[in-house]
Amino acid sequence: MAAQESQRAGRREWWGLAALALPTLLVAMDLTVLHLAVPALSEALKPSSSELLWITDIYGFLIAGFLITMGSLGDRIGRRRLLLIGAFGFGVASLLASFSTTPEMLILTRALLGVAGATLMPSTLALIRSMFQNPAQRGMAIGVWMTSFVTGTAIGPLVGGALLESYWWGSVFLLGVPVMVLLLIIGPMLLPEVADPVAGRPDLLSALVSLVTILAVVFGFKQFAEGASGLLPWACIALGAGLGWLFVRRQRTLPDPLLDLALFTRRTFGVAVAMQTLAVFAMAGVQFFAGQYLQLVLDMSPLRAGLWSLPWTLMGVTGAMLAPLAVRRLSRSAVMAGGLALGAVGFGTLAGIGSATGLTLLLVSMVIASLGISGAMTLSTDLAVGAAPEERAGSASAISETGSELGLALGIAVLGSIGGVVYRQELSGSAPVTTPPESMEVATGTLGGAVSVAAELPGELRDGLLAAAREAFTTGMAVTSAISSAVLVTLAIAVGILLRREHRDSDDRVSPPAGADHESVPPRDNVSARDDTVGA
Repeated sequence: MAAQESQRAGRREWWGLAALALPTLLVAMDLTVLHLAVPALSEALKPSSSELLWITDIYGFLIAGFLITMGSLGDRIGRRRLLLIGAFGFGVASLLASFSTTPEMLILTRALLGVAGATLMPSTLALIRSMFQNPAQRGMAIGVWMTSFVTGTAIGPLVGGALLESYWWGSVFLLGVPVMVLLLIIGPMLLPEVADPVAGRPDLLSALVSLVTILAVVFGFKQFAEGASGLLPWACIALGAGLGWLFVRRQRTLPDPLLDLALFTRRTFGVAVAMQTLAVFAMAGVQFFAGQYLQLVLDMSPLRAGLWSLPWTLMGVTGAMLAPLAVRRLSRSAVMAGGLALGAVGFGTLAGIGSATGLTLLLVSMVIASLGISGAMTLSTDLAVGAAPEERAGSASAISETGSELGLALGIAVLGSIGGVVYRQELSGSAPVTTPPESMEVATGTLGGAVSVAAELPGELRDGLLAAAREAFTTGMAVTSAISSAVLVTLAIAVGILLRREHRDSDDRVSPPAGADHESVPPRDNVSARDDTVGA
């Protein structure tokens, strides 16, 4: 206990955490801030439908693709250095994006934002691992980090909507400039520099293969989510799988690999990453339908739908902050399994939703699910980062976040496809028989298509098609919720079994629950000492 008390973070570390929360909030916000700016952007730049898709998607694609490379690079050159380089790049790219004059320029600047964002995310989490050696404090710090990310994702559309009330579409990017300038000023004063002094040079071929692997897989699943058919999605996924196999083989032969596969031999690390991937898979599938339900079934504007989603966002923040406190009285595995079970209850309840009076049930279900899942995710993030040696914290953070990105893509693609199949089957059997074939073809594609073509039909036929489409969509959403609930139940049982005992051998250490004094933090023999000098 005395050793842990001596490792407690002080005022500087907590102020440093506040500094790290800024880029985390901003990177997450940029994932969704464009949602409401699309109409104004389309009017100003006149992008084609393909260009518009790349404008909205390229940012997230490149974050996912570069995470592993940037996490490993931070371990080599220093996490604070990489964070500040990324902050400078993010600020410059934000400024360029806001004043883009062509679709091609905006696609390029959004791509640069994605690369810069990939340097920020693993660096922030790895620095938290170095700054907060005390397990209880690190749990709270990661809760703050998770809260920043969840909040940023949720308020992106709201901030974008508020800015668009008075300014041009490019204003949604300008928030990044002062935030990154502030980070560049206070970062050197508050954040330590930590690196692996014995790390070799990055392997550029491995970096390229990992980038193409992740991009191909994420793009392929996103194509499925958007209803694409034919060979392209399958070819992308097959390409990603093949390159992934080659990437793993190469890492096994390198003396200093880009991705340390030994991390996966630690049971706690592997379980934590798998849990994050599958939990995000379940959550993403339901959220994909929830947003459409508010706008297309309950006929809300995007801004109003965003406001109605705030209750479950706030409950997600609550769960992220309460989970580290809960492990003071309960085991980590019990809190994680309990959170996943609570998420299963929420999604199981949502499986009973209807098309007419579902707002209350949606809110209650999503509040329950968000409370449980966010708490479990916070602890699994702490577990993944804490299970890795400190000199590999950047790589561990990047793997954890890459798992979440893959879970997001898989959840939307797989569960979205299942819900789409149910929607088409239900609508084909319930739509008015007098619906014109060309209108029916569009309506069975998506609910948005059904709403669009229904507006062109006469009174009773319009109302009949719209009611049938909304009911069919709600049935698809209910099926998806039931599947997500089953995934979380299975995951809760697996986590409860696999993590029921902490492993205390030297190769598989994890941070014990707060208050435990039987285990020390892994040594820092191969990590550069903290640079505590101001402005160093």
